[in-house]
Amino acid sequence: MKRELGVVKAADSADWLLSRGIASATTSDLAQMLGVDEDQVRRRLHSRVSRGEWVMPVRGLWIPIPPEYRTWGAPEGIEIIDVMMRHLGASYYVGWLSAAQVHGASHHAPQVFQVAVDKQVRNRIVGRTRFEFAQRDVDTIPVELRPTRSGSVRVSTAAVTCLDLASDVARGGGIDNIATVLIELSDEGHLDVSELSALSTRFPAAAGRRVGYVLDRYTGRTDLEELRAVVRNATLTPSRLDPTRDAAGAIDWNWQVYVNRELEPDS
Repeated sequence: MKRELGVVKAADSADWLLSRGIASATTSDLAQMLGVDEDQVRRRLHSRVSRGEWVMPVRGLWIPIPPEYRTWGAPEGIEIIDVMMRHLGASYYVGWLSAAQVHGASHHAPQVFQVAVDKQVRNRIVGRTRFEFAQRDVDTIPVELRPTRSGSVRVSTAAVTCLDLASDVARGGGIDNIATVLIELSDEGHLDVSELSALSTRFPAAAGRRVGYVLDRYTGRTDLEELRAVVRNATLTPSRLDPTRDAAGAIDWNWQVYVNRELEPDS
């Protein structure tokens, strides 16, 4: 942000920045812009925060709220996550159900905004968005850059999204919900099975097996042989389709999974 010294009143500050296409500012930026010491910025903006014009999602980072979001108390999570993570010095990607929604699988809108990060970040609520962070090695994971109004956001590819969900069933809302998401991602045409096969070796064997079983059973895809060859012999022991239930029931030997319950994906 270009430094402007004491040129703006607190009452005009949010709209002043937004009119210049500036989507965030640090406490230092605002101190110079308002012509005050840094320790006075919070007091100067207190009434504007109460009016829904400003939000501070992480310490030292201020977001001017566009008028259409002021009743929410903050822009949508996808609009501010990139600048939040850059401010914290964290690598990240939007993942799990939140990524699935970006890719078009929105049968069940996620109740939280799920983000993978390379360092510990505290969960928080910003406006109407409840951010949930999970620590993992994000720098080696393929992502897509999706445009936002203020820049872009890193989102896990559809293949990574499938494997993340299938390896962390609780975070995906249970195996039935995950099956629904996998079917929708396949139907949307976003799922590259070659990428899925290549990435499956970097996830627990159970993840690729669950994905393969669901796609085979419920989508009628005929291009799964490469994935089947990778995951079928990844371990000697079959994996559980539903990890919350015992290893029981018939074994689908094509995918090496205990079919320990009948799935009920939403249609």
